[in-house]
Amino acid sequence: MTAIRSSFKAFRWIGLFLIIASITSCSADINDYKGTSPRFDLFQYFTGQTQAWGMVQDYTNQQTRRFHVVITGTVNDGILTLDEQFLYDDGETDGRLWTITRHHDGTYIGKAADIIGNATGVEVGNALRWRYDFLLKTDEREIQVHFDDWMYRQDDKHLFNLTSITKWGVEVGKVTLFFSKE
Repeated sequence: MTAIRSSFKAFRWIGLFLIIASITSCSADINDYKGTSPRFDLFQYFTGQTQAWGMVQDYTNQQTRRFHVVITGTVNDGILTLDEQFLYDDGETDGRLWTITRHHDGTYIGKAADIIGNATGVEVGNALRWRYDFLLKTDEREIQVHFDDWMYRQDDKHLFNLTSITKWGVEVGKVTLFFSKE
């Protein structure tokens, strides 16, 4: 009987792995946006003052937070610095300072204090995919999660951002943002 239970447990884990693998293999590819316009150009869009309004949703799609962020971007010596200042609907404030380097092949490397390691990005056409591990603070503890941002430039002044937040490959939340350039 123990052997049957062990076999059943193994099949459950294999089944779970196959489900997760099939779900993650269905994700969009950045190259699908080749030839779309306007061209994203991360440095150009975020130089100067930009504002965004966003919301966080949990794994059930329930909205858990809303926020406004003011972003000031400067470029010096080929490095984009983004100073993000957040104001949440409950009055909490937060900030993040990004430094981003552009490579000739359309890829980016970004760093910020609460990012684990480096963020990596690639832009093709009107889209940018930006991925990083983040130390998410909750009321009880800090949890390492993965952010997968997809940004879509709409015109000279506007872009949308859709983010999937995952833990061990399972989506635990989403962030949606709308950006407006001043």
